Amino acid sequence: MVRIATFAGAALLFAVSASASARTNFETTKGNGGSGELAAVLQCVPYARQVTGIDIYGDAHTWWGQAKGRFKRGNRPKIGAVMAVRPHSKSRLGHVAAVSGILDSRTVLLRHANWSQPGLIEDNVRAVDVSSNNDWSEVRIWYVPTQSLGSTHWPLYGFIYSDGPGKRAPNKPARTSNDIIADIIAGKIR
Repeated sequence: MVRIATFAGAALLFAVSASASARTNFETTKGNGGSGELAAVLQCVPYARQVTGIDIYGDAHTWWGQAKGRFKRGNRPKIGAVMAVRPHSKSRLGHVAAVSGILDSRTVLLRHANWSQPGLIEDNVRAVDVSSNNDWSEVRIWYVPTQSLGSTHWPLYGFIYSDGPGKRAPNKPARTSNDIIADIIAGKIR
């Protein structure tokens, strides 16, 4: 597994060797981040769920709708929130990333997986609000292959706030999936 860490524009590369069994701390899925099928690539969805405690399942583009009534949502970043990226261009399934830091009113740091390269975990990489109204409706996100912010302006749904691990409205189900394999992988069933 390779972990990338960048802070305030400085990029550092750390190579960490990990066995295949070490990857079982996170769900790995085939292609869509929510199917529960096993594959060798860590997806953004299980990684975001693991690091934020926001207990939502399914493809990244479904998180914003699933969060309604269960988690607070908004258009301002907070540490521990999930940034929900809309499907755009070749990214049919959207993307989710955890906010790990706030540098200024238009720059945050993210922790996410499967963005720059399949299965790659990136910690503390920049995302910059490039919306004309400073409303976090569009961002540019750090892209490892170019060692710079990517050129694409990614549209956002907004931010899903954890307000503590797994907090949700009372009497709401913990999840909407009936996928027992995903439950086993996530450690919900032993």
